Amino acid sequence: MNGVNDDGPGGLHCLVTGATGYIGGRLVPELLAAGHRVRCVGRSPEKLYAHPWADRVEIVRGDVLDADAMGAALRGIDVAYYLVHALGTGRSFEDTDRRAARTVGEQAAAAGVRRLVYLGGLTPEGVPPAELSPHLRSRTEVGDILLASGVPTAVLRAAVIIGSGSASFEMLRYLTERLPVMVTPSWVRTRIQPIAVRDVLRYLVGCAELPADVSRTFDIGGPDVMTYVAMMRRYAEVARLPRRVIVPVPLLTPRLSSYWVGLVTPVPHAIAKPLTASLRHEVVCQEHDIARYVPDGPNQPLPFDAALALALRRVQEAQVATRWSSAALPGAPSDPLPTDPDWAGGSLYTDHRELTVDASPAALWRVIEGIGGENGWYSFPLAWAVRGWLDRLAGGAGLRRGRRDAQHLRVGDALDFWRVEAVEPGRLLRLRAEMRMPGLAWLELRVDRDADTGRTRYRQRALFHPRGLLGHAYWWAIAPFHALIFGGMARNIVGAAAHETAPDAVPPAAPR
Repeated sequence: MNGVNDDGPGGLHCLVTGATGYIGGRLVPELLAAGHRVRCVGRSPEKLYAHPWADRVEIVRGDVLDADAMGAALRGIDVAYYLVHALGTGRSFEDTDRRAARTVGEQAAAAGVRRLVYLGGLTPEGVPPAELSPHLRSRTEVGDILLASGVPTAVLRAAVIIGSGSASFEMLRYLTERLPVMVTPSWVRTRIQPIAVRDVLRYLVGCAELPADVSRTFDIGGPDVMTYVAMMRRYAEVARLPRRVIVPVPLLTPRLSSYWVGLVTPVPHAIAKPLTASLRHEVVCQEHDIARYVPDGPNQPLPFDAALALALRRVQEAQVATRWSSAALPGAPSDPLPTDPDWAGGSLYTDHRELTVDASPAALWRVIEGIGGENGWYSFPLAWAVRGWLDRLAGGAGLRRGRRDAQHLRVGDALDFWRVEAVEPGRLLRLRAEMRMPGLAWLELRVDRDADTGRTRYRQRALFHPRGLLGHAYWWAIAPFHALIFGGMARNIVGAAAHETAPDAVPPAAPR
């Protein structure tokens, strides 16, 4: 075990299974904020150490299929959150889910746990289990097993969860962004009641303090009921994409749909297949009894458009998300997390260069901070000039803005057709593109020390978040020139630093 002491004061003692997953990783800080103590259990607990809250929780290695490990993990626990699901692990995921739920239920009862809380899937009213998709059938069965464990259990049933990293939301994101014209299966006409991830977390945290005699299922959803096609069109509107043309056809079966989703999106087929099979069912809440125990405040639950805006906030505010940049930390449950899968958070193309240079960090930093304006961009001047002319023809600023100061930069400075987004003197310069293009772009230049040799190391990243299909086409159209432009920039910057004659003093570390 690692982390805080079991005997620490305050709140309930909560166990979170699946803390490396989408909901679990976002639930932990919410429980801490509510004053509870948290123990996390997972097969790969080392994945949790990247979180800023890792030193405030107890981290345990364990598997929900291992009775001994779960018995030890559940000892002394008041509330256990069951947030694991075998979706994507193969054809036998239903059996795996069944065995895991029984193990946790039995061990929770033996350990004297006061409450189990499980997040399952919203199921259609009146549909026999045999007619449900395997995904929804398994979610329902797990809830029934936990309810029968003898431990008071709250089963929250949700449909599509709106937040960056949710598999259902990522399917919606990629389908809408990448396809301006779509031939879709008939399930796009199915009615769905989506819910914002922040409302899901609010209900989960509230369930920790339910009365002991409450053991039942609760339907949770947002205020909007809509079809999947309406969700895609409203996504396009919130993301400021052109209106999507969507043509449903009855010939695409759920199996063919999953291959179609796998072709268009990076969501793995093993996950896309059971999710698309579930979309043929209408999933609408039949009650909202949870509000009797976890009251809704103003604007709660969050409307669909507001939930979308939060999920897209990092991009719309031109911020590089956590998994895109080590300089940022997650700010809201709808933001990406370091433990999210690579396909979560939207498309981001990256060109990364690293070189070691025989120069002091101070010398390298002076070259970096002097970039642009009269000094140029250290690679293929004609290409930069042509890009500037094209930008002016499109109504942009081009290269005519130059620099405010010949030697120093500060946050907010215009730099040709870039804007200074972040400066850590002596260490980091991040520029955000203001040229006309179908997407958002950043250029990040960093000074580091090589841990093995102690030599100065230059790191350079160009990042591009495409907007719609045109954005993807734009990136791949210029990709053949990256070695010439970005590779040449890296070589020439370190070359210029190597010719500097400067003392080894590093500029102050305080951000400016």
